[in-house]
Amino acid sequence: MPRAPGKDKPFRLEILTIFPEIFDSYFKESLFRLARQSGLVQVAVHDLRAFTSDRHHKVDDRPFGGGPGMVLKVEPIFKAMQSLRKKANGRQKTRTILFSTRGGKLDAKMAKRLAGYDRLIMICGRYEGVDERVAEHIADEEVSIGDYVLSGGEIPALALSEAVCRFRPGFLGKYESLEEVKGSYPVYTRPEAFSPGRGKKPWRIPSILISGDHAKIDAWRRRK
Repeated sequence: MPRAPGKDKPFRLEILTIFPEIFDSYFKESLFRLARQSGLVQVAVHDLRAFTSDRHHKVDDRPFGGGPGMVLKVEPIFKAMQSLRKKANGRQKTRTILFSTRGGKLDAKMAKRLAGYDRLIMICGRYEGVDERVAEHIADEEVSIGDYVLSGGEIPALALSEAVCRFRPGFLGKYESLEEVKGSYPVYTRPEAFSPGRGKKPWRIPSILISGDHAKIDAWRRRK
């Protein structure tokens, strides 16, 4: 079972994909950049082609039984997982996730649960899917990020990474920044009145927000 996340060790994200460069920019910006610099989060993206045994680095093949498209092979994923397990700290609580349209729906409850692990390994499918033996024998669970289909698991891996890391202490800076804590309500900033053009009525902020009455402001936010 996962435990409550703490600050005593970095939270590690491991991603298996055939398109590793997709992740370069995202993890180098904003909150992830700061979290990685501070040692709060570690990210490692692994190219599945590096775990193939043929000279063409083949990661997919035709589906048994016929049908369109290609299927990611179990062999490179198995070899990648073997490599990761050899390098793992035995005391790390690890969860291996396969992204799938048949998986459990990602929500705040799932993200908070996964934040209780020390390391997440995310397997990104492509093409017509992943050999089902990966779900049966390698992954701990399958995850979907919504009722729609994407071309691969890379965007789901980014979505899950951020959703989970938000629950790690220090990632957002302040615990109160979590919408699960403060709630979700309309926010405004300066100027108080914005002019969309000559002769048009200014767009003004709700007057309650500049009233100075914090009790009324809190009540307004709760209503919203």
